[in-house]
Amino acid sequence: MSSIFTTQTPWVRKEDVKRDWYIIDAKGKILGRLASRIAYMLQGKHRPDYTPHVDQGDFIVIVNADKIKLTGKKWDQKIYWRHSGYMGGLKLETARQLLQKHPERLIYLAVKRMLPRNRMRKRLLKKLKIYAGPQHPHTAQNPKPLEL
Repeated sequence: MSSIFTTQTPWVRKEDVKRDWYIIDAKGKILGRLASRIAYMLQGKHRPDYTPHVDQGDFIVIVNADKIKLTGKKWDQKIYWRHSGYMGGLKLETARQLLQKHPERLIYLAVKRMLPRNRMRKRLLKKLKIYAGPQHPHTAQNPKPLEL
C-alpha cells in the first residue's frame, strides 16, 4: 500500500560535502559563547541539509586567542586539571595560568567539551585551527570572516 505522502529524507554522503573556511577574531569575545558557536559550526548544524552521522562541518580558524574574555571571577576560580597517571601526578592550574602558558588550549578545551563524546569528535577537532596572535598560515584557503 502506497501513501500519497511518501517523501524521503535527503541523506548527505561524505563525498558530497563542500567545506568552507571561516576566520574568527576572538579579541574581546566571551569564551563559552564563542566555544558553543564554534562547536555548532564544526558539526555542520548550521547547514540546511545537516545529517548527524556525516562530518559536514566547516574549517574554523581562530586568531587572537590570547585576548579572550571570561565573565565573573572565572579567571581565578575556574580550575583545569590533568593527571600524569602516576601517584600524586595531579596537575592543577587556573584559567589565568593556562592563558599565560597556552592561550590556544583554553579555547580548544572549551570547544572539545562541547562536542559529542563519540568517534567523530577527533575528526571534528582536526578542522579547528587556533592561534594566539593575529597571524595564521591559512591565507591560501581564503577564509571568510565570521562575526559572532
